Amino acid sequence: MMGLWIPLLLHLHLDFVLSVSPAAGVSLPPPLNVSITSFNMEHTLSFLPGPGTAADAHFRVHILRFRRKNSWKPVAGCLELTARQTCNLTRPFKDSLDQYKARVQAFTPSQVSSWTLSEQFHPVIDTVLGPPDVSVSGCGNCLVLQVRPPVARGLQQRQQLLDLYRELHCLVRRTRDGAQFSLNLPYEEESVISYLQPEVEYCVTVTVTTVFNPHAVPTKAHCAFTSPPPASSSVRVVLGLLFVFSLLGLLLVGFVVYGGQLTSKLPRQQHLPRILSYIPLQGQNPGGAQPEPLSQISASQTHGDATADSLPARHGPAGPRGGRPAEGEEDEGLPSSGSV
Repeated sequence: MMGLWIPLLLHLHLDFVLSVSPAAGVSLPPPLNVSITSFNMEHTLSFLPGPGTAADAHFRVHILRFRRKNSWKPVAGCLELTARQTCNLTRPFKDSLDQYKARVQAFTPSQVSSWTLSEQFHPVIDTVLGPPDVSVSGCGNCLVLQVRPPVARGLQQRQQLLDLYRELHCLVRRTRDGAQFSLNLPYEEESVISYLQPEVEYCVTVTVTTVFNPHAVPTKAHCAFTSPPPASSSVRVVLGLLFVFSLLGLLLVGFVVYGGQLTSKLPRQQHLPRILSYIPLQGQNPGGAQPEPLSQISASQTHGDATADSLPARHGPAGPRGGRPAEGEEDEGLPSSGSV
């Protein structure tokens, strides 16, 4: 705090000396091009040193409120500026409805210049309103418009911007054919632009309007569809084919799963062992004995390596004399030699 008061006391002492002898010590050239610029209620004073100004010269800034005439006040933080510095007047110009002037003076430890005054400045009229933050979204046959002031550095600046926002001038253009119209909406953070065509893209440009300020920068065009556009014919064909293939794949998987379950439920087939073919001789044995049925042949006789002893005789039933058939009997049904 003491560092801020020392330059102010030196300045008051120098003003007292100059008031006693105005002509003494005035040798530095006065500053040039003293001007105040403002963007979104942020005010900045700039100047240029006069030709021939000493390299070690500094500059101080005073402001005057018109409601308090003849009462110049030093601006804290702008009492020892260098040639390339600017002065922020946002906080000193706290009353946006008032009018102000500023003045700048160059000085060294032994010399001072005369004051150079700025033009009269009216914050609410002379500030330039930049584009607000805008977003657009569709709502069927309308657009939802969201508008917010740009980000401000302090609460005072934000409140002053909100006080200026009175109306929104909207330029609405249809992308398809370039047809456009304009409308004015009262400022709200969310507004609706109605009576638009569904499934059509529109672009909206917004400009903030006020009662006093004609300086406003429009936003860039923000575009959105009122509702999602219909899919093209090629996209629909591709989607249809994907659906058909997906359905066929599901059916195939279902058939495989169902077939596997059905197979698991069926009784397992009993596999019979291979049997050796046997063709019995026609006729009867002497004594009326019938040949042994095929079903009584044991599995051990039908599997494995069959020996000659385990096979039946290659000729018919034995005759009365053992082995050869009786006279007049024909050897029928006798298999050929080597066949079984």
